[in-house]
Amino acid sequence: MLLLVLIFACGVFLGAVYTTYLTPPAVHPAKQAVFSKNAPEPIGPYSQAIESGDYVYLSGQIGLDPATGNLTAGGAQEQTVRAMENLHAVLSASGLSFSDVVQTRIYLTSMSDFTTVNQVYGTYFNDTWPARSTVQVAGLPKGGVVEIEMVAQKR
Repeated sequence: MLLLVLIFACGVFLGAVYTTYLTPPAVHPAKQAVFSKNAPEPIGPYSQAIESGDYVYLSGQIGLDPATGNLTAGGAQEQTVRAMENLHAVLSASGLSFSDVVQTRIYLTSMSDFTTVNQVYGTYFNDTWPARSTVQVAGLPKGGVVEIEMVAQKR
């Protein structure tokens, strides 16, 4: 009888060790939506950003004023500043900054705005530049001329 109790106790112990130390981690980390009141509310069925694992995926931001929901007056320069400020607000809500950004995608309705957008965009980064793509698109929501999305890594 004592032998059976000992075998049972060893089995329970080994089972606990297995589930604690040898079970592989979850394949898909939990995801959590990020929201900042200092950035425009989404104008569609999406989140401002999603945290998943060590990364935060920021949805594209156009030059919308978060207070009014209207497109910022002016052209590429003004809309790029507003889009970057919106992204800054979402990064801050995640506890991150532009130094944590590892990738960006910029969408322009005209490549003639490329230099202007680069000048504004460049002022927001102080260290290693993130990887980046810039593409021309046929149009953007609300008639915007620039949209920027980012991926940031939690450190």
